[in-house]
Amino acid sequence: MASSIANIDETLLRTYIHGCHIMHHHQVVDAYGHLSIRISPTIFLMCRYMAPALVSSRDDLVLYSVDTGEALDSNAPRGFSERYIHSEVYKAYPGVQAVIHSHSLDVVPFSLVPSRPLKACIHMAGFLGTAVPVWDATASYYQQHPDAERSMLVNNTEMGASLATALSTADCYGLPQHAVALMRGHGYVCTGESIEMVVAKAIYTAHNARVQTTVNCLVGASSTTSSNTPDILYFDEREATDTGRTTIQGAAKPWPLWVAEVTKDSLYTMDL
Repeated sequence: MASSIANIDETLLRTYIHGCHIMHHHQVVDAYGHLSIRISPTIFLMCRYMAPALVSSRDDLVLYSVDTGEALDSNAPRGFSERYIHSEVYKAYPGVQAVIHSHSLDVVPFSLVPSRPLKACIHMAGFLGTAVPVWDATASYYQQHPDAERSMLVNNTEMGASLATALSTADCYGLPQHAVALMRGHGYVCTGESIEMVVAKAIYTAHNARVQTTVNCLVGASSTTSSNTPDILYFDEREATDTGRTTIQGAAKPWPLWVAEVTKDSLYTMDL
């Protein structure tokens, strides 16, 4: 079991750093947001408190306990306050191998209108299903903790565990029923079985949100000139299930392209 960054395979570290860069390149994250990868049943890896685009070396990486969300090394550099999103998702779903937290502005609006849930409408995002759940920090945590600072940050294990429940029950493979959950007025958490898979899901979640917003605008425009508001042809449950099971497995196809994009961009550096 790896207990220090020095003991972790360089190929995995390079994939992790590429993942951080790709998320930024595709506007899944800006200076904020983070990617993690499970190293073992009890340990996960994240970068230190820094913009994902600037992650470049082992010195930028920290190992954390799944149980506590705390760094294994007491002298580790400062980490993200919302690392408990990751630790509690790993704790609840043993099949999850990678987690992303994003503040994508394409996605956040869908956390604010309960009657307009984010749902699969493009084939690359069938994993979203027929309605993505929304976790509300106030309803789920602050009402039970009225003295807590309402920063909307998931900065302790109890909040992280509450958020993890929004992904619903684990299946026989230890994976959540929902791959994605939105966070009201904040962002979303995305889960996957590998770095490549979770990055693809995070990207296509944002793409789906963009398409859905455009479609909603089209429907709104047409309803001003016609008494008949057209239906939006979202995916039904079977379509979402089948595309979610098959299409996203093609995450291996865009990955080399995404790596090439960030490798050729001088903003992103790799010092391994």
